[in-house]
Amino acid sequence: MSAPEIDIVIPVYNERENIVQVLDSLKTGVRFQYRVLICYDRDDDNTLPVLKNYPLNGFQMEYLKNQGSGALGAVMTGLSRVEAPAVIVFPADDVINAPRLNHLYEKFKEGCDIAVASRFMKGGSMVGCPLLKAILVRTAGFLLHRVALVPTHDPTNGLRLFSRRLVRSIDIESRAGFTFSIEYLVKAHRLGLKIDETPFHWIERQAGKSRFRTLRWIPEYSRWLFYALATTWLFRRPPTVSWKD
Repeated sequence: MSAPEIDIVIPVYNERENIVQVLDSLKTGVRFQYRVLICYDRDDDNTLPVLKNYPLNGFQMEYLKNQGSGALGAVMTGLSRVEAPAVIVFPADDVINAPRLNHLYEKFKEGCDIAVASRFMKGGSMVGCPLLKAILVRTAGFLLHRVALVPTHDPTNGLRLFSRRLVRSIDIESRAGFTFSIEYLVKAHRLGLKIDETPFHWIERQAGKSRFRTLRWIPEYSRWLFYALATTWLFRRPPTVSWKD
């Protein structure tokens, strides 16, 4: 089997209702070589027994126990084990967007360090989102894109591609949920790295429990909004980064 072109990190938390459909959709929809990294919290997570006899048929899969805590710890555990040139963080309940991962990969091959799955550009959509969450992500998206001039309409979506050199070289300071994704984005923007987006569809999960914590994460969202505003309007110099490949 050839080396994977992309690692796909899937953080899971009791996803037995969803995970097989998600992996099946990757099999049929993805056109590049990939490896799946299943990142879980506990040994009794009900996702794991479902995957015990799952037929891989052409892709690799590894299981990584969360070395931190919560959703952030699971994702960062996966990112710490990236070996492919790029990595995608993919939701454990998304059964519709696998074919669109090919577009993210095309953006990477065009030189992007971040390729964003955008719900809010032409061709994208967000369906069934709870009101408070919708207000938060749309407001943050408007401010980061229109005011801070970050080059994506959807800066809060955690589904995106990162280059390996980015995740190996940028230290993450976030301590809550999926705000690491915004942190990578605004730091890459300050560094002047290439960022692009492609339309995706998002549908509120139908099974299992979401780990999105709207009110709890507002301070972290605000922190990186101010960082992006400072980049654009206070002309903050980018930090010196020792790039690691």
